[in-house]
Amino acid sequence: MSKQGALFDLASGVGGKINKEKVLSAVDKYEKYHGYYGGEEEERKNNYTDMVNKYYDLSTSFYEYGWGESFHFAPRWKGESLQESIKRNEHFLALQLGLRPGQKVLDVGCGIGGPLREIARFSSTSITGLNNNEYQITRGQELNNKLGLTLNQTCNFVKGDFMKMSFPDNSFDAVYAIAATCHAPDPVECYKEIYRVLKPGQCFAVYEWCMTDSYDTNNEEHEKIKAEIELGNGLPEIRLTTQCLEAAKQAGFQVVWDKDLAEDSPVPWYFPLDTSHFSFSSFPLTALGRLLTRNLVSALEFVGLAPKGSQRVQGFLEKAAQGLVGGAKKGIFTPLYFFLVRKPISDLQ
Repeated sequence: MSKQGALFDLASGVGGKINKEKVLSAVDKYEKYHGYYGGEEEERKNNYTDMVNKYYDLSTSFYEYGWGESFHFAPRWKGESLQESIKRNEHFLALQLGLRPGQKVLDVGCGIGGPLREIARFSSTSITGLNNNEYQITRGQELNNKLGLTLNQTCNFVKGDFMKMSFPDNSFDAVYAIAATCHAPDPVECYKEIYRVLKPGQCFAVYEWCMTDSYDTNNEEHEKIKAEIELGNGLPEIRLTTQCLEAAKQAGFQVVWDKDLAEDSPVPWYFPLDTSHFSFSSFPLTALGRLLTRNLVSALEFVGLAPKGSQRVQGFLEKAAQGLVGGAKKGIFTPLYFFLVRKPISDLQ
């Protein structure tokens, strides 16, 4: 997204592939899926495709404006910018997978392709990005085209559901997912599909969004925080770290190692969202930046340049930010639960 006129691009992009006249009704339906507005978890799971697609149609332009091309958090060193930390942790993932030039890699839930492009450049691999949202694929292809045909030859997008992939068995030398499989209605079935398309002896690496062992289902404040995060991030539920790792085992994987990488981060991962801190490098995420964005989106919606419902999208994204910061400070939530697992070499299908 261009720097000049970025705020206008943000507002005009709200709704993605949804007809602009139908954005408000899409916001209504999306919100009603969630517990914050009385929705049920089972309803979100049964309709995960519709819910997640609506979420990313509505929110992608906000993400791209505030976050860049890679929509994820990262452990961060002192003196390191947000964007530097994001790139470093994408490189970390590539190194953990042991990627080598010429390998075929799958990015599960690739967004608009920021990590895909960065990891492809870093590792000289051929990466396929799987995404079930048409608008994000269109944006990803546009960004690929800006970088030239050579990149398109090593980075491509496939529209599809990670719960039922169209790829043949044993197709990929490595698979990764960054803040994506948290959208799955059933982690075991999701990981089984990843297991199926991964070659025997090869690895799957993932950053999962999880509740920690400190989360208490009987604590009303904890439940409110969880509901805010689910609402503002298109999640059917948020699982415990232990549940995610157990699901990978049930899918057939062998665990290499796992760790909540948020625990040792010198700069807390949530600092860009914490309104008590200010940063020029991530200005759109600061309290002042959000206020300016809110006022401009309101004005553009009023004059008809942004679709009706745009302010409400920003509203549930701000609720998410509150929940993320609150969950982090209470130690009940992490977006950085990392694990590396291997498909046994004996599993020759």
